[in-house]
Amino acid sequence: MSLPYEDNQKDRVPYEHYLNEFAGIDPVEASERTGIPYDAERQVFTVELLNQRYEIHFPDFAVASLEEGYAPLADRESFGARIFVLRYLIRGHKTMATGRYITYGEMPWGEVYIRQFTGRCITRLAYGFGFKLDKFELACEKLAGEKLTLGDVSYELNILGNLSIRFILWEGDDEFPPSAQILFSDNFVAACEAEDLCVACDISINAMKALGR
Repeated sequence: MSLPYEDNQKDRVPYEHYLNEFAGIDPVEASERTGIPYDAERQVFTVELLNQRYEIHFPDFAVASLEEGYAPLADRESFGARIFVLRYLIRGHKTMATGRYITYGEMPWGEVYIRQFTGRCITRLAYGFGFKLDKFELACEKLAGEKLTLGDVSYELNILGNLSIRFILWEGDDEFPPSAQILFSDNFVAACEAEDLCVACDISINAMKALGR
């Protein structure tokens, strides 16, 4: 299966790999395993990613947005969002959350990758919105986030299925730099792997940037 993406080999190659792997799954089994609805007659999964619903055709992964507005999964060049959903359909498992939220470092493999996660996600969140809390709040409201009372401003976003992430910000000023924390619902441990959590945060922060204007 060849793709018209030659300008971004780093993302194109794994994307093509997961497309081929997706084409070989049992869609009924994938639906039962992940909790994502599958219409066998129409051969489509119905996925909700960051409060936006999509239909994904099996086995070619053709994506159609079911609503107007910001829809990264429908963008053929949004590799991060597409790979995240592909990997979940291929390998993910729906498990119930206990209500506990944990840091990346508390994940079984978190300490190994915490430095990379901090730079890629936490620092990006802090300096992307730490001086623009109003933009952060606007974006999270558009994403149907649940406002929390943590930090100076915080929201919980539903990412995919029953997986939720809490984004917490402390505002920066002339004396102190902004800071942030990101917490994951504890069912991420069974549902995803280390890279998936980073990608989930990337997708979320990209959405905040797009919608916080």
